[in-house]
Amino acid sequence: MPVPCVLDAIPRPGRRSAPDAQRPPSAACLPRPICAADYSHGVTYDRYGSDVLATDWKNAGRKPVPSVEAVRDLVVEDAASGFCGAVTRIETQTVELEDYFGKKRVFPLSGSFLIDGEPVTLVVPKQSGGARARTASGSFAVDDQRARTARASRIFVEGKHDAELVERVWGDDLRVEGVVVEYLEGVDDLDAIVREFAPDRSRRIGVLVDHLVPGSKESRIAATVARGPFGAHVMVVGHPYIDIWQAVKPERVGLRSWPAIPRSIPWKHGICEALGLPHETQADVARAWKRILGTVRSYADLEPELLGRVEQLIDFVTEP
Repeated sequence: MPVPCVLDAIPRPGRRSAPDAQRPPSAACLPRPICAADYSHGVTYDRYGSDVLATDWKNAGRKPVPSVEAVRDLVVEDAASGFCGAVTRIETQTVELEDYFGKKRVFPLSGSFLIDGEPVTLVVPKQSGGARARTASGSFAVDDQRARTARASRIFVEGKHDAELVERVWGDDLRVEGVVVEYLEGVDDLDAIVREFAPDRSRRIGVLVDHLVPGSKESRIAATVARGPFGAHVMVVGHPYIDIWQAVKPERVGLRSWPAIPRSIPWKHGICEALGLPHETQADVARAWKRILGTVRSYADLEPELLGRVEQLIDFVTEP
C-alpha cells in the first residue's frame, strides 16, 4: 500500500490546506534510495560561490603598478597636480621635485606619480653597499680623498659658462687631480697669454675653444699658438658649437634640436626666445644659462663632441 507523504499535511504559502483531501496513489512520497556513488568525489558545487574577501577583488583585471626607486634626477609627474620635475631630495615619507624653471615642491611619497604617462609607485632607493659610486663624469669616485694641491698646469676655457659646465661634470675629477680651470673671456689674446705663462713639460696648458671649425677665427688663433715657441706644451682643442650652451643635449631643455638663430639676432637671445625665457638684460641671460646648466646631471647629458675634448685636456695636463 502506498505510504502517504506527511509533507502534504503542512500548509504552504499560497495554497489552501485540505486535510480531508486524499492524495492520488500515483503521487505517493516514497523513500529515496541512498546512492553512495553520488558523493564519492566530494561536493564541488557551492550555491553561494567563493569567498569574495579571500581574493583581491578590488584590483581584479587591473594592470599592476610598478615600483620605481626615486633616485636623484629621475623625472616624474605628480598625477594629482600635474607638476613635473626631477627628484632633488628623498626622505622616508616625502619626495622633492624641481621643474625646468627651478620651482621646487614636496609631495608625499605615497602619492600617485607618472613616468612617461604611466603610473608608478615611488619608493626610497636601496642602499647598495657593494657598488662603487661614480662621479658625474663617469669616473669611479674616490672616497675620503682630499683635494690635491693644485698643479702648475692649467686648463683654460673661453668663458664663465664653459668653466661652470666643466666644473659641474668634471669637478670631482679635477679636484682629485689638482687641476685648476680658468676662463679667459675669449681667445683673442690666447697667444699672448701662453707666452706670459711660458709653459714647459711640468707646466702644461690645455685650452678648450668654442666653435673650433676649419676657417674660423678660433682655428687661426689655435694654429698661431701651435707654431709658437711653446706649442709642444700647449694643447688647443674645441667643439663645433657656436656656444657651450649647445653642448647640452637639447632634449634636456625640452627641444628636439637647438634652433638656428639668424645672424641679425644675438645667439643667446634667440635661444632664450625659443625657450620662452626673458632676455632683455644680461641678468636674464645669466638666469637662462643657470636653468640650462641645472638640467645637466652627468656626462650623459652632454654631446660627445665636448666629452672627448675635455677628457683629452685632462689627460694632457696630468701626464707625468
